[in-house]
Amino acid sequence: MILGFVFMGSLQAKPLDIWISSFQDQLYYENMVKLYKATVDKDFEAKVQAFGFREMPEKLAVSVKTGINPPDVVQLDEVLFGAFLAGDVPFLDLSNRIKKAKLNQDIAKSRQNLFAYKGKTYGLPQSLSAMVLYYRSDLLKELNIDPISLTTWDKFVSIGEKVVKDHSKAMIALDPTYFGILLRQRDSDLFGKDGSVYPDREAAIEILAWLQNLKKSGVGMVPERASIFDPLFFNSAVQFGEVLTVVGADWYGLDMLQQFTPDLKGKWGAMPLPAWKLPNGKLSRRTSTFAGQGLMINKGSKHPDEAWEFIKFVITDKESNARRFLDGNSFPAYMPAWKDERLLQPNEFFSNQRFGELLVKLSNEVPEVVGHPNRAKAIFLFQETFFNSLIYGELKPAEVIDKMKNMLEAAEPGF
Repeated sequence: MILGFVFMGSLQAKPLDIWISSFQDQLYYENMVKLYKATVDKDFEAKVQAFGFREMPEKLAVSVKTGINPPDVVQLDEVLFGAFLAGDVPFLDLSNRIKKAKLNQDIAKSRQNLFAYKGKTYGLPQSLSAMVLYYRSDLLKELNIDPISLTTWDKFVSIGEKVVKDHSKAMIALDPTYFGILLRQRDSDLFGKDGSVYPDREAAIEILAWLQNLKKSGVGMVPERASIFDPLFFNSAVQFGEVLTVVGADWYGLDMLQQFTPDLKGKWGAMPLPAWKLPNGKLSRRTSTFAGQGLMINKGSKHPDEAWEFIKFVITDKESNARRFLDGNSFPAYMPAWKDERLLQPNEFFSNQRFGELLVKLSNEVPEVVGHPNRAKAIFLFQETFFNSLIYGELKPAEVIDKMKNMLEAAEPGF
């Protein structure tokens, strides 16, 4: 085995090319290269290149098509992964490698198929991406609202209506991503496993009507650029205390809230999502999921074995997982890492809550995401074309669903 590694290292004519889809991640991966070199392979060399979230898949698509300067290791968000599933998938099938490394036992069940399609697994997820309700603990305390009382969305809206009437504040900031998030909370998704579009039409219409009514009543507010991910949202509505809560994944709180609202340290809290009352009378799960990065190997790589060993290290190494959480990125999908006490300690930013413990408790409820070649199209179509028309009452929920369904069914798969 040792001789094998030495031999593989001698074949590495040039550094591994690692493409990542987040500028914030560049320092992390450069440090992981150093850590891997120090602890696993002293001869290992890699070059890390960072691109924008939507720039990355475009550059990757060009590289795949032309064969010019292809990367070895690719970091891609699950939202954009589906665009590469039409035709010949440009990533190596990692299924056998994953089983051999027993990662099929150690990755959170809901995330194991995140980068899989038609029986083949092309990537390993880095984050659990469990959704929670982030709330301003200082503002809720001022208004005598106990977050524990927000057990259902009905109660949430009822309390929100009183907040609007008495204090002229919005209970929640709205975002286009909530559509898919809330569908998954209700055991549905944008696509069915059979490829159908909006398999639960009634649930989709109900969620859109709910979002529309939130805006109409003032319980929900729309950020200036209709996005809870835009820096302007944090510098305005959040900074001025105009909104009390926002729905986001683990990475939203660890990365974006800490990055854009550092002066609100100790004034945020996190809790499970309020539950839906389902048609059968039961309550829904208290979490959902959206987005999250994964690591895969370009099929054109000349060093797939070295690439795999590095990916496996990043996913499984104790320090790698700890740094991803502690340095403000995401909560790992690799379950053995959850035993690390550093991930479970009180978090000063979140009012000394044990944020990691909350995520572990929610982990079994995190739903799977149904992959589809047009998943990215479905997300951006709603975001860029229909969200404002819905929220401001220009289109009825059923009209939005029917228009998008027709467009997605007619669309070519992939880019």
